[in-house]
Amino acid sequence: MSNLISKTLPDYAIEIKGLNKIYAGNSLQPSKEALTNIDLEIPRGSFFGLLGPNGAGKSTIINIMAGLVIKSSGEVKVWDYEIEKEMRQARSSIGVVPQELNIDPFFTPREVLETQAGLYGVPKSERRTDEILSAVRLSDKADSYARSLSGGMRRRLLIAKAMVHSPPVLVLDEPTAGVDVELRQQLWSYIRELRDHGTTILLTTHYLEEAEELCDQIAIINHGRLVTSQKTEDLLRTLDSKELIVSVDTPLTKVPEKLAEFNVKLGKSGKLIFRVAPTKVPVESVMDAVRAAGYKIIDLTTKESDLEDIFLLMTGGDNKGEKIRGER
Repeated sequence: MSNLISKTLPDYAIEIKGLNKIYAGNSLQPSKEALTNIDLEIPRGSFFGLLGPNGAGKSTIINIMAGLVIKSSGEVKVWDYEIEKEMRQARSSIGVVPQELNIDPFFTPREVLETQAGLYGVPKSERRTDEILSAVRLSDKADSYARSLSGGMRRRLLIAKAMVHSPPVLVLDEPTAGVDVELRQQLWSYIRELRDHGTTILLTTHYLEEAEELCDQIAIINHGRLVTSQKTEDLLRTLDSKELIVSVDTPLTKVPEKLAEFNVKLGKSGKLIFRVAPTKVPVESVMDAVRAAGYKIIDLTTKESDLEDIFLLMTGGDNKGEKIRGER
């Protein structure tokens, strides 16, 4: 870890209190309130997901933490360092992997990491260039020009670049956007290793299945306001909903009248699709109703609510398509 971190490890890797950001307007465009009274605490050593539709304010928060955007008001601490009063320590405690592939095409991966380490004042004797290149599987490309690297390799190089000063906090802004499945799994394998060794990970992503699988906690932001921040398992429990897909022995062309009291629709191949709240409508009561309507159940499958359902509920369905494609 960085030599600049606190002697006593903080409980929270990132603390945000009453954060506001207003972009000033002009004669052609009114001022814009990008963030409104954001309070957020990210525990040390956690894998934390920050989700929200396009324009919700995720990148603004990241840019403020990284010192690229000046906040209007509020307090932001990175590794217990206030980002403006203790700017040098705060910036040395965070590594940011941007979504854009902003790498000099005429530098080799080795030169990129050595230059970045020099900018952070890492002595040559303490640099881990070869170790980091090996970790992101770029050793064989260490002395090739960056312009010759594939998109996936450049993505890995960005992660390596963010790690040269051994920051205790790593921010990943849409790291797998446009990346194939195999590379995505490789990236997450490496990121999990970093987390297991104590690095706090902050992830923004449009791939909700990633956040659900990887993150210990998740915050959802919409229109510059924090909607919720909870442990992932608690968040998934907030939506009391389950889908029951029932196949019966008789071909159906419409929902039987005797089942109309339920929230049910007719799916493909004549299957009945029930949407129920398990705490209010037990699965057994649905099955009893189907049998009472004169049908024999030949198959039953269930689908639990997932993070996508919660995301749509809490953001009002904003940008429904974009969150799946991973575009911005």
